[in-house]
Amino acid sequence: MTSHTLNELIAEGVRGRYILVRSDLNVPLDGSTVTDDGRIKASLPVLAKLTDAGARVLVTAHLGRPKGAPEDKYSLRPAVDRLAELADFKVTLAADTVGSAAKAAAASLQDGEALVLENVRFDGRETSKDDAERGAFADELVALTGSNGAYVDDAFGAVHRKHASVYDVATRLPSYLGDLVHTEVEVLRKLTTDTQRPYVVVLGGSKVSDKLAVINNLIGKADTILVGGGMLFTFLAAQGHKVASSLLEQDQIPVVQDYLKRAADAGTEFVVPTDVVVAEKFAADAAHQTVPADAIEGSSFGAQGIGLDIGPDTAAAFSERIKGARTVFWNGPMGVFEFEAFSAGTRAIAQALTETGGFTVVGGGDSAAAVRTLGFSDDQFGHISTGGGASLEYLEGKELPGLSVLDR
Repeated sequence: MTSHTLNELIAEGVRGRYILVRSDLNVPLDGSTVTDDGRIKASLPVLAKLTDAGARVLVTAHLGRPKGAPEDKYSLRPAVDRLAELADFKVTLAADTVGSAAKAAAASLQDGEALVLENVRFDGRETSKDDAERGAFADELVALTGSNGAYVDDAFGAVHRKHASVYDVATRLPSYLGDLVHTEVEVLRKLTTDTQRPYVVVLGGSKVSDKLAVINNLIGKADTILVGGGMLFTFLAAQGHKVASSLLEQDQIPVVQDYLKRAADAGTEFVVPTDVVVAEKFAADAAHQTVPADAIEGSSFGAQGIGLDIGPDTAAAFSERIKGARTVFWNGPMGVFEFEAFSAGTRAIAQALTETGGFTVVGGGDSAAAVRTLGFSDDQFGHISTGGGASLEYLEGKELPGLSVLDR
């Protein structure tokens, strides 16, 4: 089974037609300021292709997790303002999603223009588990496209959701794979089939529980899994070490112990930090020191100490593994990179990825935000994914609803 592509749609002819595009504009904000416009920039090429070809583009997207009703702090206005600054075509925002404002704005849309509908999650039917409720919302979205519409899914960050604007509209309109989603899928295939070896996976972030399924699926596939971030302390505890007040998921210790045993039998090596930066408290200006990973409670802060980054020896060892790899997938920062004092581990991993001759993938919003915050540019990496949760679920071997419905 294959999916129809954007180029096929454009070849069919889109001038004067309403094309509904699911984009990913779920960007971080500081008040009304976009702090990382990576997803907006990634959404531009498909919108530009369609408007250049004369389509009347209707864009659906979400931002944050509103509770099924409009909330000012979750308005797409900041993201759309930034999109309009970057675009060479006219971009406007409808005041609602499928109400009178959206209908009027869609009716007045001209060839080569784009209209972004307000946050789809302002309507509770978008995320409803009731098929009929989602379907009713999808019907209203589809109605905006008239009699000759089409749907393009270009929001990889949402393809793992069975939501109205991702799944249900694709069952009601001729549907096509956006370039961004197509690229993401091709990249992930390189991480799961015919992978160039050595294959090194770097996993960080706060919780082991967030990545249990992907770790389970990577055992026997990855040659090496480097463990950092808050999740490292559950690994240390699984090895019998005390971790003071560091983040610990006590209930996951038996699971991690099983993973460590199975990995050894399957030929996958887990590499756990040998040193850790321990702080007096969780704060940017907290007193801190580097200690061996098996002596965290031996720091000056005793049982009150909290690990906030991998140590320099670990960073150097991880970097060497990465530089010797042919394929690297990185998901999750190594420490609290937002605090300068605890950003060295994450910076070292990013730098190592830029120096390897292999294929490198930075997966997930936190990792992408980290590399940009620390001064790296997107073109220094093989690929920066726009969908952390979707990437992980793909690597877990799960079916992604937004992709499955596009299959023909």
